[in-house]
Amino acid sequence: MEGNGARWTNPNPSWLNFRGSWVTNVCVLAILRLGLAIIPGISAEAAWTLTNIIYNLATFIMFHWVIGTPYDLNQGEYEGLTLWEQIDGGAQFTPTKKYLTAVPILLFLLSTHFTHYDFPTFLINLISLLIVIIAKMPQMHQVRIFGINKREYLD
Repeated sequence: MEGNGARWTNPNPSWLNFRGSWVTNVCVLAILRLGLAIIPGISAEAAWTLTNIIYNLATFIMFHWVIGTPYDLNQGEYEGLTLWEQIDGGAQFTPTKKYLTAVPILLFLLSTHFTHYDFPTFLINLISLLIVIIAKMPQMHQVRIFGINKREYLD
């Protein structure tokens, strides 16, 4: 809105700044880890690696793959942006983005520690981490590798 100083906010990523969203993220991660731990036949090492892979895959799809908004309130302003690119108006290094970058790193450190630094699982966890972290880098803002997930606009 012009003139009165009010700022229109995008409702799509606003939930990430709500009270409790960070705690909810940690709780969902803990429930995922505990859920994998109670499945017969899955070792603790495999449960940590699966927790890391599932969390990174889910957040990659949610933050870096899905484009646009479910709302039709912004006249297509955010139509070609991922949720990560919409967070805090696209500003880099905000507290929310720092937190969402730190969680996969901490999860990687935990999973490699609890897998006793086994080389194959270390590589699996590292590749999963690198995919998610590279997608979060400021240099990747609005970059579509090989044109994958690029929107074509019709005039």
